[in-house]
Formats: sequence, structure tokens, C-alpha cells
Amino acid sequence: MRDLPPDLERLRVLETWLLLSLDRVREQIAAVERETRHRAPAPPAGPLPAGPPGPPAPGWGIADAGLGIPAPEVHRGDCWARGAALRPVSAEEARTALAEGVQACEVCRPDWVLTP
Repeated sequence: MRDLPPDLERLRVLETWLLLSLDRVREQIAAVERETRHRAPAPPAGPLPAGPPGPPAPGWGIADAGLGIPAPEVHRGDCWARGAALRPVSAEEARTALAEGVQACEVCRPDWVLTP
């Protein structure tokens, strides 16, 4: 890791800057998601791919604690960070889980959509 400073003080400054940058990116993602929810979906750009469609992704799910997942997490059904075993749940069940303290995924942020 030759591209990082060798001392703890500068590493902590870099860590703080990265966290602040990540927060700004997440805020922008949430703003864009709010905008796109209020617009009509755009028509598909081209023909649909050939072959039978796969099973639809669940709208919401809970990844139970296990290998690589320290605690249960609520995810959007299309989240890439959900792991292999996502238990599909309704939006209401996901809201209830979040209200009961189940952690929201840091990637897909279902709490931004499901909670007022």
C-alpha cells in the first residue's frame, strides 16, 4: 500500500475525508432515487433479451445473520450486497423489521425508502 501515508494521523484524516465523501454520495443517491420514484418509468431502450426471464427479484428481503453477515439486514430485492440467501418479505414486514431494530443495508439503504 505505497499510495497511502505511513503515519496514523494522516491516515485518520484520509479516513474522515472518505467518510464525509461517502455521506455526500449517499445523500445524492437518495435525492436521485426520490426524484425517479416520482417520474414515470422510461420505455425500454431496445428489444428485450432472448430467452426465458428469470424469477423476479423480491421487492424486499432480510438476509439473516450467518457467514459474512454479522447481524440480520434488510435489503432491497435487487441489492448486490444481499448475499446468497435473501428471505423475501413484504414492504410492511421490512418496515416492521426496521422499526424493531434490524439493521438496514449500507449499500441499498432500504430505510431511506421504507421509513417516512
